[in-house]
Amino acid sequence: MRRILSASRYLIIIAVAGAFVAASALLVYGGVKTIQLVAGTVAAIQVGSKESETLTLTAIKTVDVFLLATVLYIIALGLYELFVDDHLPLPGWLEIHNLDDLKEKLISVVIVVLGVLFLEQVVAWDGGRDLLGFGAAIALVMAALTYFLSQKPRKAKTPGDE
Repeated sequence: MRRILSASRYLIIIAVAGAFVAASALLVYGGVKTIQLVAGTVAAIQVGSKESETLTLTAIKTVDVFLLATVLYIIALGLYELFVDDHLPLPGWLEIHNLDDLKEKLISVVIVVLGVLFLEQVVAWDGGRDLLGFGAAIALVMAALTYFLSQKPRKAKTPGDE
């Protein structure tokens, strides 16, 4: 039974593959949307406030796609590092050695995604919707997530750390 349970950790590769494929698909989609955005902007030749608003909104939505792809990529890397191989050659800021590291990185990106989502709504605002309630809700979630991050247990000092 011990051998089966030990080997079962490799089942997480299904989640890693799924998150990686989804991240890759979103990155490709975002790249195509970026090319379309640039090509459409050059082809339109019209310059005005309506075109500027449309361009800005499309660019923000594209950034949102890239951020979501980043979240999925971090999930894929983090799960792989936690369950399969902790020695991936990654930059130090992307290394994940425990579940708290993964949560910290994900929450940080989620906070940015929420900010971009609100910015997208502000840019598209036509004056008819109440953005105050929406913004307050996002601000509360961001504040709660930031508080959660700040409550990370402090490492105890060992005699030689000073």
